[in-house]
Amino acid sequence: MPNWTAAAAMLVAVLFFNLLFTPSFFHVAIRDGRLFGSLIDILNRAVPVGLLSLGMTLVIATGGVDLSVGAVMAISGTVAAGLIARPPETPFAGGKSVPALAIPAALLAAMGCGLFNGILVAILDFQPIIATLLLMVAGRGVAQLLANGQIVTFSEPSFAAIARGATAMLPNPVWLLAITFVLFSLATRATALGLFVEATGSNPSAANLVGINARAVKIAVYTLCALCGGLAGIVITGDIQAADANNSGLYMELDAILAVSVGGTALAGGRFSLVGSIVGALLMQALTTTILTRGVSPEITLVLKAAVVVTVCLLQAPAFRDSISRYLPKKVPA
Repeated sequence: MPNWTAAAAMLVAVLFFNLLFTPSFFHVAIRDGRLFGSLIDILNRAVPVGLLSLGMTLVIATGGVDLSVGAVMAISGTVAAGLIARPPETPFAGGKSVPALAIPAALLAAMGCGLFNGILVAILDFQPIIATLLLMVAGRGVAQLLANGQIVTFSEPSFAAIARGATAMLPNPVWLLAITFVLFSLATRATALGLFVEATGSNPSAANLVGINARAVKIAVYTLCALCGGLAGIVITGDIQAADANNSGLYMELDAILAVSVGGTALAGGRFSLVGSIVGALLMQALTTTILTRGVSPEITLVLKAAVVVTVCLLQAPAFRDSISRYLPKKVPA
């Protein structure tokens, strides 16, 4: 039985609660050629955390953690918004807004941040929490410098369509998350990357002895994690058509870590589950949407989310399950 079954069961429980007490929760309508409803909103709003959780899963599987993805979101969003709002005077741009240039530039900036983290962790042997904490603090300052301490606003329909548009009646961010998930799944299950990641997280010394370059693996996963942060930053920036370096992605790294944790990936490293991380992200968003729908005070939201996380983690813990099984009726052999 996969480790994410407890998270999936909790997600089903949250949806069943809404089925009983919020009948309109499952109402889905078609307007202007796209789907609308609470379920669609959950899928759409879970995309940024879902993207972050995919990259975070690989990092945690190597025995690390990335606290800087929120700052990376701010950097990528600011780079993209800056190039659109204040395009460079180059023969290519010609002083005009060029979203096609903004997107790769934002993603390259994000990957540069991930490469920086990877070098600190893999080459210079920094503790992952310290290495990424540096960029968590300094990265948001870099984003503010790029934005000159201001909120960079712009109006570019083609860029905004990334977050606001729809394809085949589903919001484009949902498709972006689905494509990213498929690519990550293929990279980790159809190639040796997944095995290398698990081996590095389980025992880096043994991995090196069998010919796995643990340093290269760590650099790769931190770079991929930052790439996911860059994608999430583009989605957030396109949605509000502005880059807020001070608040964009703030504390979202914690939501991503929670999603990975409740999704069944061990924080100590080793085996991981991309499916579980997506289920965890959906659970977090479904719980948030349910709380808001029921009119619960925002101050209680975090407490309820914490209670759900603790419950799911307890259900996943072998020691807790063993202690519970002692009080369950045992089958009498025939």
